[in-house]
Amino acid sequence: MFVPFDQLPTSARIWIYQASRPLTAAEVAGVEPALAQFAAAWTSHGRSLQASATVLHQQFLVIGLNEAVADASGCSIDASVRFVQQLEQQLGVALLEKSRLAFLIDGQVRLLGRSALRQAVADGTLMPETLYFDNTVAQRGQMQQAWPAPAAATWLARYF
Repeated sequence: MFVPFDQLPTSARIWIYQASRPLTAAEVAGVEPALAQFAAAWTSHGRSLQASATVLHQQFLVIGLNEAVADASGCSIDASVRFVQQLEQQLGVALLEKSRLAFLIDGQVRLLGRSALRQAVADGTLMPETLYFDNTVAQRGQMQQAWPAPAAATWLARYF
């Protein structure tokens, strides 16, 4: 059963998929019906899931699930990954690739390879207060409170 993303409880489980490039407004508008359709049809062992999917910052696909209604099973999680793979094909972007980190710099999402972190800190591109999108947050409430978060408040603190 589809619910608007902002109506999921703060305890809702989330999965964040980062696009390899910003999505255009037309692309986001074009996939919104598919996101709602996926969430409405998503099931676990024959039980309907209370779920949502949205695109944030034109860069992140976020799937949310109210586990108080029903938990995801391995098969339902596999189904969500297949859905993400279909979106990758449809949009011509990578959503499952995780080698680049996302930062909010000058109001824009910027992607940076892990191997470039030390140099970006040394040249001042990344500072302790630079906002970092930690895509490992697992609950909607965490996302609301600390996504993005200052880099120095995350695992990136060791670079400063």
